[in-house]
Amino acid sequence: SSSSAPSTSTPIHTTPKKGASSSARDTHQQPPSGDIVDDTYLVAQCTMLISASGLAYSPHELASTVLSYLKSKRTDAQLQNDLFELVGDNGFEFVQAVLRNRVKILRFKLGGGGGGGAKDRGPSYGTSLVIQTEEEKRLDKLARKERKAGGGGGGRQHADFNPSQMRAQREASLASGPLSLDALLPAGSSGSRSRANALPEGTVRKSFKTHEEVHVPYVKLPPLNKAELVPVSAFDEFAQLAFQGFTHLNRIQSRIFEAAYKSNENLLICAPTGAGKTNVAMMTMLHEIGQNFVGGKINKAAFKIVYVAPMKALAAEMTASFAKRLAPLGITVKELTGDMQLTRKELQETQVIVTTPEKWDVITRKSSDVALTTLVKLLIIDEVHLLHEDRGPVIEILVARTLRQVESTQSMIRIVGLSATLPNYQDVAEFLRVNTAKGLFYFDNSYRPVPLQQMYIGVKENNPTRAKVVMNQICYEKVRDSVRQGNQVMVFVHSRKDTFKTAEKLHEIAAENKEDKLFAPQPGGSLNYAQKEVAKSRNKDVKQLFPYGFSVHHAGMLRQDRSLVEKMFGDGTVKVLVCTATLAWGVNLPAHTVVIKGTQLYDPKKGSHIDLGMLDVMQIFGRAGRPQFDTSGEGIIITSHDKLALYLSLMNQQMPIESQFVTALPDHLNAEIVLGTVTNMREAITWLGYTYLFVRMSRNPMAYGMTYEDKYMDPQLIKRRTDLITEASKTLDKCRMIRFDEVSLSLSVTEMGRVASHYYIDHETVDTFNGMLKIELGEAGVLGLVAHSHEFENIMVREEEMVELEELSANACPLTMKAPDDASKEAKVMTLLQAYVSGAPIEASALVSDSNYIVQNAARILRSVFEIVLKRGWCSLAARILTLCKCVDRRMWHTLHPLRQFTGGLNPDILNKLEARNVTLDRLQDMSYAEIGAIVGHPKMGSTVARLAHAFPRLDIEAKVQPITRSVLRVHLTITPGFKWHDKYHGTVEPWWIWIEDTQNEHIYHSEYFLLHKKQYVMVDEEPITLVFTIPIFEPLPSQYYIHAVSDRWIGAESIVPLSFKHLVLPNMHPPHTELLDLVPLPVTTLNNKEFESLYPYFSHFNPIQTQIFHTMYHTENNVLLGSPTGSGKTISAELAMLKVFRDTPHMKVVYIAPLKALVRERMNDWTKKFEKGLGKRIVELTGDYTPNIRAMQTADIITTTPEKWDGISRNWRARPYVKSIALLIIDEIHLLGEERGPILEVIVSRMRYISSHTNTPVRLVGLSTAMANARDLADWMGIERVGLFNFRPSVRPVPLEVHIQGYTGKHYCPRMATMNKPSYASILTHSPTKPVLVFVSSRRQTRLTAVDLIAYCAADENPRQWLRMNEADLDVILDQVRDQHLRHTLPFGIGMHHAGLSDPDRVIVETLFAECKIQVLISTSTLAWGVNLPAHLVVIKGTEFFDPKTRRYVDMPITDILQMMGRAGRPQFDSQGKAVIMVEETKKNFYKKFLYEPFPVESSLVGHLHDHFNAEIVAGSIASKQDAVDYLTWTYFFRRLLQNPSYYNLEDASFENINAFLSQLVDRTVGDLAQAQCITMEEDRLAPDTLGRISSFYYLNYLTVQLFNNEMEDTSDIAALLNILCEASEYNELPVRHNEEKLNEELAKDVPWAVDARRYEDPHVKANLLLQAHFSLVGLPISDFHTDTKSVLDQAVRILQAMVDVSADRGWLGTAINTMTLLQMVIQGRWNTDSPLLTMPNMTRDIVELLKHNLQVETLPQLAKCDANKLRLVLEGRLSAREVGETLKVVQALPIMEVTCDIGPSVTAGQEAILKVHLTRTNRGLPKGLAHAPRFPKQKDEGWWLVLGDAPTDTLLALRRVTVVGGKTSTSLTFEVPAMPDDPTVGKEGIPQSLTLHLISDSYLGMD
Repeated sequence: SSSSAPSTSTPIHTTPKKGASSSARDTHQQPPSGDIVDDTYLVAQCTMLISASGLAYSPHELASTVLSYLKSKRTDAQLQNDLFELVGDNGFEFVQAVLRNRVKILRFKLGGGGGGGAKDRGPSYGTSLVIQTEEEKRLDKLARKERKAGGGGGGRQHADFNPSQMRAQREASLASGPLSLDALLPAGSSGSRSRANALPEGTVRKSFKTHEEVHVPYVKLPPLNKAELVPVSAFDEFAQLAFQGFTHLNRIQSRIFEAAYKSNENLLICAPTGAGKTNVAMMTMLHEIGQNFVGGKINKAAFKIVYVAPMKALAAEMTASFAKRLAPLGITVKELTGDMQLTRKELQETQVIVTTPEKWDVITRKSSDVALTTLVKLLIIDEVHLLHEDRGPVIEILVARTLRQVESTQSMIRIVGLSATLPNYQDVAEFLRVNTAKGLFYFDNSYRPVPLQQMYIGVKENNPTRAKVVMNQICYEKVRDSVRQGNQVMVFVHSRKDTFKTAEKLHEIAAENKEDKLFAPQPGGSLNYAQKEVAKSRNKDVKQLFPYGFSVHHAGMLRQDRSLVEKMFGDGTVKVLVCTATLAWGVNLPAHTVVIKGTQLYDPKKGSHIDLGMLDVMQIFGRAGRPQFDTSGEGIIITSHDKLALYLSLMNQQMPIESQFVTALPDHLNAEIVLGTVTNMREAITWLGYTYLFVRMSRNPMAYGMTYEDKYMDPQLIKRRTDLITEASKTLDKCRMIRFDEVSLSLSVTEMGRVASHYYIDHETVDTFNGMLKIELGEAGVLGLVAHSHEFENIMVREEEMVELEELSANACPLTMKAPDDASKEAKVMTLLQAYVSGAPIEASALVSDSNYIVQNAARILRSVFEIVLKRGWCSLAARILTLCKCVDRRMWHTLHPLRQFTGGLNPDILNKLEARNVTLDRLQDMSYAEIGAIVGHPKMGSTVARLAHAFPRLDIEAKVQPITRSVLRVHLTITPGFKWHDKYHGTVEPWWIWIEDTQNEHIYHSEYFLLHKKQYVMVDEEPITLVFTIPIFEPLPSQYYIHAVSDRWIGAESIVPLSFKHLVLPNMHPPHTELLDLVPLPVTTLNNKEFESLYPYFSHFNPIQTQIFHTMYHTENNVLLGSPTGSGKTISAELAMLKVFRDTPHMKVVYIAPLKALVRERMNDWTKKFEKGLGKRIVELTGDYTPNIRAMQTADIITTTPEKWDGISRNWRARPYVKSIALLIIDEIHLLGEERGPILEVIVSRMRYISSHTNTPVRLVGLSTAMANARDLADWMGIERVGLFNFRPSVRPVPLEVHIQGYTGKHYCPRMATMNKPSYASILTHSPTKPVLVFVSSRRQTRLTAVDLIAYCAADENPRQWLRMNEADLDVILDQVRDQHLRHTLPFGIGMHHAGLSDPDRVIVETLFAECKIQVLISTSTLAWGVNLPAHLVVIKGTEFFDPKTRRYVDMPITDILQMMGRAGRPQFDSQGKAVIMVEETKKNFYKKFLYEPFPVESSLVGHLHDHFNAEIVAGSIASKQDAVDYLTWTYFFRRLLQNPSYYNLEDASFENINAFLSQLVDRTVGDLAQAQCITMEEDRLAPDTLGRISSFYYLNYLTVQLFNNEMEDTSDIAALLNILCEASEYNELPVRHNEEKLNEELAKDVPWAVDARRYEDPHVKANLLLQAHFSLVGLPISDFHTDTKSVLDQAVRILQAMVDVSADRGWLGTAINTMTLLQMVIQGRWNTDSPLLTMPNMTRDIVELLKHNLQVETLPQLAKCDANKLRLVLEGRLSAREVGETLKVVQALPIMEVTCDIGPSVTAGQEAILKVHLTRTNRGLPKGLAHAPRFPKQKDEGWWLVLGDAPTDTLLALRRVTVVGGKTSTSLTFEVPAMPDDPTVGKEGIPQSLTLHLISDSYLGMD
C-alpha cells in the first residue's frame, strides 16, 4: 500500500500481481538453501507469504511487525509462538526462513543496510505488544553469549529447524502461565520507551508508593479529506428521511456506504465504540426497506428486520432511536426483551424487532414462531465480539440457525455484524459468511471520533479496606484535575449502592481539602430549573448530592429521576456523575473524562466477583470525549496492581477471541433436535460446521484439545466434531432429553427435551428434576426442587448476608424446607424467592442482585416443572405448581384475597378488611353494594368492590358425556364466561388450562390449553364455546371424574365440575367379526357368462373376501352389509350384485350412492368403460355438478348419485315412476351414517324400505363400509337376517399395513404442521425412497407449504430431483399444459398437488403422472382419499385436524377419514406390505392407537336434522299424524342405536316407557318447530303440509331458510334487500371462512358497492354476500380458494332464488317476484342489472357498447339480436379480431327472439277463475342443447322462462308458471282469479281491471324480458 494511506485501508484484501503470484507460490514451497539476504529480503518474503496464504496485511505492514518481533531479546524458540500467532498455520516455511536469517535481517535493518526502513512507511499495523517473562530474559542473556561465542555466525544454528518440532514447542508455550506487568514494561522504567515494548509512542509509566500509573497517549488519524465523505443526498429520497439533521456521513460510514446501502452483501464492521456503527446498521435497514417498495408503497408484511443488542438497556436505547428515525417511513420498531413482551399480533405488525441474543434464541428455537422467522430478511448483530464471553454460544447458535435457514429455504437473509476492534476479525468474518473482498471492514483505534488517551492505575495495597481508601483518594485526584480544566467526569462503579457511597466520599474528600466550591453548580437559568425539578424528586440521594454538583445514576432509580439526572449532566449543572455500567450501555451521554473505579463486579450467575470484561471497559471508554466539543477524551481505569497488566494487554494488544461453544453444546444441540433441524448424527455434525467453534478449531486446534497433526490428518475436523456431538448426545440421552440410538445414529426428541428447550432450561437442571421430582411433593418441596436447579449452582452464601437472610426467612417465608440448613445455597434461593413473592424489602446490594437473578430464572423453571408434571398426568401437583407460578408472576401468595390482583383497583385498607373478615369472592358476588360497603366500612366503595368481584375471571362449565365404546367416552363441554370483561384487566385474551382428572388415582386423562378471546366472550350468546374430546374409562366404573379449569394468570380463578358416572349406561359388547375362511380363490369363470367375464381381464381369480361373499352376492336376493378395510375389493363385490340384476331383471335399475362427488365421479368413469362399453348399459350421473333431464333418468340402467340428490328425487317418489323401478341400491361408505351428512343416508335407506313395502317391489340393499364395531345394529336396520352380514377385521387387508403413529407438541396448528415437514421427508426416505408416496394434509394451503418445504429438504441433500421419473423434454410438454402456477413449480421436483381448487385438466394431469409413477410424491387434501383410487406404497397423514369455520377452531378429522387415507397405503399388484405414518398432536396419540386398530362404533346423528326430513315426509304424505312420525322413527337406524346405547343420546335407560316418552317428546318438539315456521299445519294430532313446507321440500331447502323468507321478504323488497335475504339462508352456514380470511373479506368489502355488516367479517353469510357482489362487479378475488367458494355460492343461489320467487308468488307480490327474478339473472350472467345488458355478450367492452349506441342506435339485447348482421360486423371489426367477431355474432344470433300470443276467452267475471292460454314461439335457432350463454356461471344453464301475470297498478301477481321452449314452440295456460275492482269511473262496467300485464321473463339473460 502507498506510504501516505492509513495502514488499515478498507476493505482489507490484497490481490497480488498475476506474475508474482505463481512464482511466489513456487518459492514458498521450496525454501532456498542459501538465502541471499539484503534490504528487500524481508518484504519479499512477506509478499510471497501473503500471495500464498491470502493474509490481510500489506507486505510492508507485515514486514514492520515481523521486524519489531525480531528486534526483541527473545530466543528464536520463543519467537516461533508469536510469529505463528501473527501469520497462522500456513507460515511454517516463512517462520523457518525468517528465524534462520534473523541476524542478517537485523544487520541490514538496524546496521548500515537501510535502517529505519519500516519507520518511514506510515503507521504500523495495529499496536503490537511484546510480553517477556523473567525466564525469557535469562534465556536471552544465554542466547547473546552463544551468539558472541559463535562469532556472529548465528545463521548456522537454525538450519535444521523442522516444523513438527516447532509445533511441539509452540504447544508448550501456549500453555504457559498468566501475564505479568514486568512482561509489559521493564522494571524501573521511568518513562523511557524500551525497544521491547510496542505500546504507542509516548507511553509513560510512573510509580508511586501506593500505586503505579501507565499513561497511553492517543493515536492521531491522518487529516480528513472532505471529498471522501458521502453526502446524505446520495441516498434515495425515502432514505434521506431517516438521516434528517445530517449533511454528510462520517469517514467510516462513507467507506462502507456502497457495501451497506447498495448491496446485499453480508458485512462485518470492526470499529471503535462511538465511531458511528449505528448509522451503518441504519443504512442496511434502509436498503432492505427499499427492496420492499411495491408501487410506491412499502409492503410492510413482506419483511422483518431483527437487531440483536447484547444488553436490555442498549436494546431500549436502540428501539427509541430507530423508532424516531424510521417513523417518517411508517416503519414500526418494537423492543422484544425479557422486560418487553410482544403479543403475536404486535409481532406481526412490527417491521423492526430490537431484541437480545437470548430472547431471539428462544423465539427461533420454537417451531411455533416459524412464520415469524421466515419473514426475517436482515439480521444485525451488535457487539459481535461477545463471542468469547459466556453469552457467545447464543450468538453462534443464532448465526448458525440463520445460515441453515438460508440454505434450506433458499431465501435471502442478510447478516450484518457490528463489533469493536478485534484481532482475529477474519475468523469472525468467515463465521458470518462475509465475503472478505466486499463485506469486511476493519478500523483500528485511531478511528475513534474523539481520540482517547488512556490511564491505567494499579493500586499496590493488598488489604481490601485500605485499598478502597487509596482508590477513593486516587479517584478524587483524577476527578478534581479534570474538573479544574473545565471538564465533566463520569465515575463508573459496579453496584447501585456504591454509586451514592462513592459520590458521598468524593464530596467528603473535596470538603476536607477545601475544594468543594470547584464542584458546586454554577448559577444561571439551567440551575434554577434544576433546583425546582430536584425539589419534586422523590430520590433522597439525588436531593442530597445535587447542591454539591454530584449526582448518581443506576437502573434502580425511577425513570423520571434518571431522565432528570441525564438532563442535568447534559446541560452541565452536575459536574460529576457516579453511575453503573448500564449508563454506558443504555444512554448516550458522553463526558470528557471517564473513570472506572475498581474492576471487580459481582456476578450472581457465578456467585462471586469477576473481572470487568473487555467489552464493558470498551463501552465505558466509548463514553469518553464529547464528539462536538472535545478534541480528545480521557479514560482512566483504577484497578488492583495484579490486574494492571491484564487491562493493558486487553485494551492494547487483544488476544484472539475464542469460542465458548463447547461448554453449551448439549443444550444448544437439544434445541436443534427439538426444532427438528437435527435428526441424526450426520445433520448434527453438519450443523456444528456452521459455528464459530468450527472456524476457531480449524485455526487454533490446540486451544480445543487437538494437535496440529490431527488438523492435518482431518482438515474438516470430522472426527473431532463427531466426538463432540457423540459426547453431547450421550449426556442428553442420560438426562432423558433425547433418545440417541447408537446403532442408527438417530437423535429423536423426548417430552423432557422439548420442555427444556422451550423454557431455556439446561441439561444439568433436567437431570436434577429426573432425580427429585416426585408425585407427593408439597409447595415447599417444589420450591426446594427449583432451588436445586443448575441455574443457581453458583449462588454463594456469604457470612455478611446471614443476618438479613435469617430475618427474611423468619418474616417473609411461609414455606420452609424439610431439612433446614440455613447456610445452604438452596435455603438462600428459597428465602429470596419467597421474600420476593411476599414483597419484602432487601438491603444488601449483592442480595438484590441475587434476588433479581433468582426471580428471573425461577419463574421460567417453575413453568417448565408445571409442563413436565402436566405431561406426567399428576393432577394435584400440577395444580399446586401452577398456583406457585402465578404467585411468582403476581408477587402475592394464594392465601391473600384474590381482589389484590387488580392493580390499582382497591386501597390496602379495604383489602385488609376483606381478608380479616374472610369474605370470599362468591359471597361478594351475591351481596348488594350496601352490604359490601358496610363490611369494608366505606359505603361508597361498595360498588367498586362489587364491580371488581364480578370482573374476576370465572368459567361456568356444563359437561355432557357420550359413551362411544365400553372403554371410551366422548366429553362435550359448553363453556360460558361467568365474569364481566374489562380490557384494562383482561386485555384481549384470557388463557386457561382445562383438564379431566381422576383424583382417586391421581391422574389427568386429558388436558388442553384454552384461550378465551374477547371476541368469543362477546359472541357467547350466539355461538356457545364448546370443547369436544375423548377420555378413557375403566371398569368397574369410577364414581366420577372432575373437570378442572384453572386460569393461567389469575390466582384463585378456577372451576371444578364433577363428571358423574352414576346413571351412565355403557353400550353392549359388540359381536365378534366375521372370520375370513380359508377358501380356494374362485376363478372369474365362476360368473358363467362370457360377457361378464370379459369385464375383468386384469385378474384371473377373485380375492379371498370376494370368494367368501360370491354366492350371497351373485346367487341370492339377500340384503348385504360388507364391512372390510379400504382396498380389500368391496367395489367388485358390489358389482357382483349389479351383474345379478343385469342377468335376472335387465329392465330394472341400479342406484349407486356415494357420500362424495369425487367418489361418484370415480365410479362413473370406471363403470362407463366397464358397463357402458362392455355391456351397453346406460349410466347417468346425478350430482351438484350434473343434473340430467327426466328422459335420461327414465332410460338409465345405472344411476350414480350423492345422498342429497337422491333424497331430493325420492321425496317425491309417488310422482316419479323410475324411483319405483329400482332393484338394487348400493350405498358406499355406509359407516358415514355417524357423520354430519349421515342422517340423509339414514332417511334414504328407511325411505327405500318404506317404498319397497308399499309397492311390493323388492329393493335389494347393499351397504359397503370399513370394518365396524356394531355392524349387527346396522344389519338389523337394513333388514339383514342371518345371511348377508360380512364384517371382517380391520387387519384383513389384501396388503398388510404397517402403521407408525408420531406425536408432535405445539399449541398452534400452523407451526405444528411446519414441524412435521422434516419428519415427513425423513419418513419418505426411510419407508419409501423409490416407491409412490401420498401425503395427506388438511387444506389447500398446506399442500403448497408442504411441497415447498419438501423441495427445500431435497435441495439441502443436493438431490432436488430425486422424485422425478421422466426426462426434461416430456416434463416441458406437460408443464406447458398446467395452469396452476404452484403446481408448475412443484412438478419438476417430482411432487404433485391435488385438491378441489385445481382445474379439471390439472387434476387429470397430476393423477395420470402419479398413477404412471412419473412423479413419486403426491400431496393431497383428504378428498382424494375418498374420490380417486390412487394407492401408494407409503401414506403420510400430516396432521389429523382441520379448521372448522363454524366453531372458528381446529377440530379433529372423523376417524373414518383417517381410516380411508390409511387404506390408500399398499398397492395390491406391487407391494407385499403398505406403510402409513400418522402424525398427530401429542395428546391424541393414545386415542388413535386405540381406534386405528379396533373398529369404531357407528352412532346416528339424525336427531339434530329431523326437521327437514319430517317436513319432506309430511309433504310426501308418508307422515300424516304424530303417531306416523313415531312409527317413521322406528324405521331408522337412530332407533336401533337408541336401544343399544341410550346414554349416548341422553336417555337414562332403554326401558319401553322411557323410549316411548323420549320419542314422543322428540316428535312434539320437531313438529312444533315446523308449525311455528309455517311449514306445516297441526290440528290435534293431524299433520298437513303448508305452502312453505312444500317449497322447502321441493327445492331441498332447510326449513329455517323458508322461515327466513317468510319473516324477511316484503312486497316492497328491492334487489339489495333480496340479496341480503339470499345470503342469510341456512344453506350458506357451511361456507368456509378459513383461518385469517376475515381480513381478506374486510379488504374485499372495500371493492364492492353495497356495504355489509363490518362486525361480521368472519361470518359465512357476509362472505357469501361479498362473493356475489364481487361476481357482479367482476372484482378480482384475493386467493384461489375464493374462486371455488364463489362456485359453491352460485350453485346454491339458483334454487334458493327460485324458492324466493315461489314465496313471492304465493304472497301475490309482483314487484318482489320480478326483483328476485332479476337477481337470479344477475347471478347467472355475473353482472349488475344496472350495467348495459350488451356487456353480457362475449368480447364486449364499454367502448364497443358506446359505438353500437352511437352508430346503430342499439342499446338493448333485443335490438342487438334483430340488428343487421353485416352492419354489426362492420362496427365490431374495427375493435375485435376476426375470431372474436365470429364468437360474438354466433352468440348474438342465438339470442332468443320470442313471439308470444295469448287468449283469455270471451267472458271473465270478477272473483271467478279464468284461464289464459299462452303460445310461445322461438323465431330463431338457439345454442345447441337449448343452453343459455352464461360464461360466468360455473355450470351449463338451460334456457328457461317465467310467465307472470300481474296487475301493475296494484302490484299484484295473479299467476306464475315456469316454462321451457322445447323444439321452438310450446303452449301452456295460466289459471287465475279475476280481481274485482272498487267502484271507480275509470274502470270498465264489469268492475274488473281494463288490462292485466303478462310478463315473459328469462331465468338466464339480463334484458331479454
